[in-house]
Amino acid sequence: MATQSAHAGRLPFRPKPQQIGTAFRSFCKAQPVLVIAFLAAVITMFLVPPDAKYLGYCNRTVLIQLFGLMTAVAGIRSIGVFDAVTGILLRRTGSVRRLGTVLMLLCFFTSMLVTNDVVLLTFVPLTLMLRQQLGDEKSRILTIVLETAAANLGSMMTPVGNPQNLYLYDYFRISAGTFLRVMLPAGLVSLLILLLLCRLLPDTACEAPEQKPAQIPKSRAAAYLVLFALCLCCVFRLIPDLLLLPIVIVTALIFDRSLLKKVDYALLATFVCFFVFVGNIGRIGAVRDAVSGMLTGHELLIPALLSQVISNVPAAVMLAGFTDAGTSLLLGVNLGGLGTMIASLASLISFQFYRKSEGAQTARYFRVFTVINFMMLLILLLFEALIM
Repeated sequence: MATQSAHAGRLPFRPKPQQIGTAFRSFCKAQPVLVIAFLAAVITMFLVPPDAKYLGYCNRTVLIQLFGLMTAVAGIRSIGVFDAVTGILLRRTGSVRRLGTVLMLLCFFTSMLVTNDVVLLTFVPLTLMLRQQLGDEKSRILTIVLETAAANLGSMMTPVGNPQNLYLYDYFRISAGTFLRVMLPAGLVSLLILLLLCRLLPDTACEAPEQKPAQIPKSRAAAYLVLFALCLCCVFRLIPDLLLLPIVIVTALIFDRSLLKKVDYALLATFVCFFVFVGNIGRIGAVRDAVSGMLTGHELLIPALLSQVISNVPAAVMLAGFTDAGTSLLLGVNLGGLGTMIASLASLISFQFYRKSEGAQTARYFRVFTVINFMMLLILLLFEALIM
């Protein structure tokens, strides 16, 4: 009884201020874009108090499509489909140059379907495990940098390749044909540049590691592939988003509930915050006119430059409401994913993996990344300026 009384008299656990502060700093460090978006939204709420018009800010379709795609891709990845395909392709390589080229091409083409961040989460750790096959640290760094650029550039080729494409494709109601016509020239040139850069890798012999054949559960694979196909149907406006949402949730609950935990909810929350910010800014006449004036005639360059400091996803959401040149904005924010390491948040994924690897040379990685990315950004911007 005395023991029970002692427990009954205890106060519930309360975290110390130092623990709260540490947790807050960790969250800000892990999700800087979300924190900035949230603060921007809150500040504009003082300028434009919440009212009924707020309900029209959020693009429900884009949020549901992102949720569905992230769930479907998490399912496909969880059963080893990517690992099995990668293993088959890697066993066909015979030199460091060919191995690096195969890894780059895998990132370029796979990112068209499963987004650039998922591709880098899959292939960069694999590349780090191939340290012996890739030889010296220079080759490993160059391979990862080329993989990162390939994922960012390959993803611009389809509406589902990255979040900004999905948003702008829906916001401006761009047709699939128009989307391909706008993005194909830059995509082909970027692929050619990447193939040429792969020639910098040494042509020394190597062997890819032997891998045991993966046992892929057929029923789950079929379910996730069908779910992914339905997500694509929703993106291409063949089925409504309100039909897709329950299908995604039910599929996850039946086959693997943990998939719902693998969704990047921070990205969805970031979109919501920027929707509020942009919606409020659009109702402030002076600001709206200033941003529109700045964009007019520079719909390719301004988005690319803005992406260098806030990354291309928020740049796309922020600028969409201030221009009618949707295709130029689409191209600008995608090319803007090159350049600085924060221009595309997917680039930070590669850097974080490399930074934590054995024998990492972060200064050299930063130099190689910066030179290659800004070189490609300049070439592609000049190319688009010539053909526009």
